[in-house]
Parts: sequence; structure tokens; C-alpha cells
Amino acid sequence: MDMDLSNFFDEVNHRRLMSRIMEKTWGEWQLHRLIDRYLKAGIMEGGVLEPRSKGTPQGSPLSPLLSNIVLDELDKELEKRGHKFVRYADDCNVYVKTRRSGERAYASLTRFLEGKMRLKVNKEKSKVGWPGRLKFLGFSFYWKKGGVGICVSRESYRRFKRELKRLFRQGRGRNIGRFITEQLNPHLRGWLNYYRIADMKGIAEELDEWIRRRLRVVMWRQWKRRWTRRLRLMAGGLSEERAVQSSFNDRGPWWNSGASHMNEAFPKKYFRHLGLESLLDRYLIYRKQ
Repeated sequence: MDMDLSNFFDEVNHRRLMSRIMEKTWGEWQLHRLIDRYLKAGIMEGGVLEPRSKGTPQGSPLSPLLSNIVLDELDKELEKRGHKFVRYADDCNVYVKTRRSGERAYASLTRFLEGKMRLKVNKEKSKVGWPGRLKFLGFSFYWKKGGVGICVSRESYRRFKRELKRLFRQGRGRNIGRFITEQLNPHLRGWLNYYRIADMKGIAEELDEWIRRRLRVVMWRQWKRRWTRRLRLMAGGLSEERAVQSSFNDRGPWWNSGASHMNEAFPKKYFRHLGLESLLDRYLIYRKQ
């Protein structure tokens, strides 16, 4: 069961939060006054200072700490009920044995969050389902021999490909080598470093192939003239006859990027020479550590 709180940082109740803080720090009046003033600091909208009656300032390093103080009450409630759960900030997954139990727990926890804690549950994003179909911080789960495995969620995988497509559009007019080292590689390293704990050998290999094909699309678009394409393919080792046939076909960039002439002229080792990092190679290194 995936519980998602709607606009959590904007809905934190100041009175309940200050009550929790004062329970743990009794007598620290200066601290209480400082936090209270921090919470009530106004919001500048259209040049006008609007007072704040609830919520915590987003972007501040103190807000996650205060929010965890609020949600500690939820953790204690889940522990009291004997549920297995995992929570990070306002994202929480609760694990029960059956779907029926999940639906009962969902209804009960919704009443607790909205009634007692005065928070709003996002009913569109919250759902009851098998863990493999849900996600937590971009991860999902699957059954494997010997237990449960961690994988990249489908939504996270699709979102990453959308981000890369946007990046490739930005790189159309750039030198392909500089684009790889300055823009693409940092993006790939950051994504893999986050998901390195997941079982993703197949995904990494698939993404590597897809990324090389996208780079070939960029290259094909940059060679706007057919004769330029002919020369580039010949420089890649193709015969003149085959280079001419390939350059003068009426297919689009995506088809040509996956065709044999582009794969043979610009194979994996070509992009490795340009400095392209392989997600699969880096992933396998991480798994050995």
C-alpha cells in the first residue's frame, strides 16, 4: 500500500507541530519562539507579503527535520498496529499480507491522517496493490529465487528516457564528443549512482544500446546533406557503393540510426573512444564492490 500526502509541506499544522516540539524540549522557550517565528514567516507573492498559517518553508534545510517530527506520530501509530512499513519524508509504503487487509489499513490510516493529524491524503496517488506494481523513491520490487529483489520502477525508467530525449535535443548542434563528456556522462553517472542498489543489468544494457542509437540520430541530423553522409560513412569504413546506397535512402533519422550501415560505421567502440560511459560496465563494477 502506497500512502501519498497531498502538498505535505504546505499542510503541516503549526499548532500540532509546536506541541510536539515542546513535549521533547520542555523549557527551551527561546528555541520555541525562534521556530514559531520561522514557521509564521510570510510568503512573498506578487510583491505582497502574505501571512503563513500552516506549512513549512520549502527549500529550507530545517523543513525536512520539522516534517519528520510531525510524521513521527505516524511512525508510532504504524508500529503500534504492528504494520511493516518504510517511510522517507512524506512518502510511505505499508506492507500487509492480503489486498483486503491493505484496503482496510488504507481506510483506517486515511481517517487517522486526515482526522487526527489534520493532513490530506492524495487519493489519486495513494493506492493499494502488489509491491511490484508500486514504487518507493523510484524503486520497485519483484519476486526472485530466495526472496524479494529491488528494481528500477517502470515510471522512473520512462522518466529517465524522457530526460535523456530532452538532453539529446539540446545536443543537436554541438560537437558530439563535447556533448558526451560535458552533458551526457554526468547525467548518466548521477542516475546510475542513485539506482546502483537495484538489480538492473538488463535495463543498463538496454539503455546503453538506446543511448548509442540516439547519438547516431544526432549525428545523422548533423550531416544534413546526402554527400556529407556518404563521406562520413566511408570514413567509418564502409565501401563507397554501400555508403552511397545508405546515404541516398529516403528513410528518417531514427530508422537510419538503427540500420546496419550506421551500426557498422559507428559501433560501440567508436563511442567509447569519444568518452561515452557505459551504464552496464559501471553497474557491473559497482556490483563487484
